[in-house]
Amino acid sequence: MGNYAGVDWASEKHDALVCDGGGEKLLAATFEHDEAGVRSLCSSLVRLKVALVGIERPDGLLVERLLDAGLRVLVMHPNQVAAARARFRTSGGKSDRFDAFVICELTRTDHHRFRVLEPDSDETKALRALTRARENLVRTRVALANELRAELAAFWVGPIRLFKDLDSAISLAFLECYPSPEDASTLGAQRLAAFLKKQCYSGNKTPAQLLGKLRRAPESCLGQAEMRARRGLVLGLVAALRTLLVQIKDLERQIAIAVRKHPDGPIFLSLFKDADSFICAAVLLSEIGDCRARYTSGDALAATGGQSAVAIESGKRKKACFRRACNARLRAALGVLADSTRHWHPWAQDRYAAATSRGQDHVRALRTLGRAWCRVLWRCWQDRVPYDQARHGGMQQHIKVVIPTASGPVIDHAATQRMAASALLTKNVESPHSKELALTNS
Repeated sequence: MGNYAGVDWASEKHDALVCDGGGEKLLAATFEHDEAGVRSLCSSLVRLKVALVGIERPDGLLVERLLDAGLRVLVMHPNQVAAARARFRTSGGKSDRFDAFVICELTRTDHHRFRVLEPDSDETKALRALTRARENLVRTRVALANELRAELAAFWVGPIRLFKDLDSAISLAFLECYPSPEDASTLGAQRLAAFLKKQCYSGNKTPAQLLGKLRRAPESCLGQAEMRARRGLVLGLVAALRTLLVQIKDLERQIAIAVRKHPDGPIFLSLFKDADSFICAAVLLSEIGDCRARYTSGDALAATGGQSAVAIESGKRKKACFRRACNARLRAALGVLADSTRHWHPWAQDRYAAATSRGQDHVRALRTLGRAWCRVLWRCWQDRVPYDQARHGGMQQHIKVVIPTASGPVIDHAATQRMAASALLTKNVESPHSKELALTNS
């Protein structure tokens, strides 16, 4: 039997309820979110010999402290707790203490329906912190780049499309030198050529062409005061973006080192054609983790990653709906894996083509391919071996060459071996689609 606890966590306090196996209340208290409060909560749960602690989040400082105290943590989704409130109160009321009661009761009576949290290794947690920090910085970079674009559109359109990306290093360097039309009024082809040489410009436009593109942009009719104000705003945004780019590059260097040193790193890196496609591999590794008991099958991994649909059946009505309750970061990474492999992997190309031939659009076909990759990835992950086309049953079935004969179909082993060699060669050939896709809408 044992005792059970439910914790309703918050940013400033945590409401906890402890009851025995029969539902009798042993403790109901509120603990502050400070060192003394967290320590008191953990010691109280240990003193009461709590067997399971239910909580609505899988990570964070409080969860780490509970695990460090030797307690077993039961993770619940907030939607599951919200759906269970009506089981104990029909009035629709809600409070933190009542939520702690609901979580405690679910932990006591339905703990077999939830999973006990298995913590990942320190290396995996470090990699997860790096990839999530990079994702946040990339989102900030995109937001600042959009703000800079809007600011330039208000008084100086020329630099917006002068280079490929507005937040690229060369574009920011140009705006740092010429943040307003007045600063660029005396810019000539010779000075622009020197600037491009210093910035190692690799585009296919000559200085005269770029200068003509800049001069053809419409001019604004702003007053001197507004012009100075907007010039200052542009310089501030440029400085912020340059700092962000340096931080993102530094994080990417750390991620590259961490994912290649991780024991599971070769497994996830082997799924990509380009050796530089380490960001997506790192996100997959950090979000899936290294606890093999967390996912019982490849389909369970696909469900967590949002690659499988949600079936709704009632009488004669059957419908497959988009899965919204999932790990959004893992969904994005699996989408990148599917979209990159469909360009060069023969088996992935066949799966994607089959999905589109059934009427699925591009995004839905990518999820179908992503679900298939989840099964392959789960098997490699469980066996602790990198992906190998020779051991991939679906790939071997795809490249198998069968000759029809009077006595039945016969496998042409020589042709099959040539197909296998061609598929392996395709992975090693550089392709314009082998570069990693962005994990955000940048």
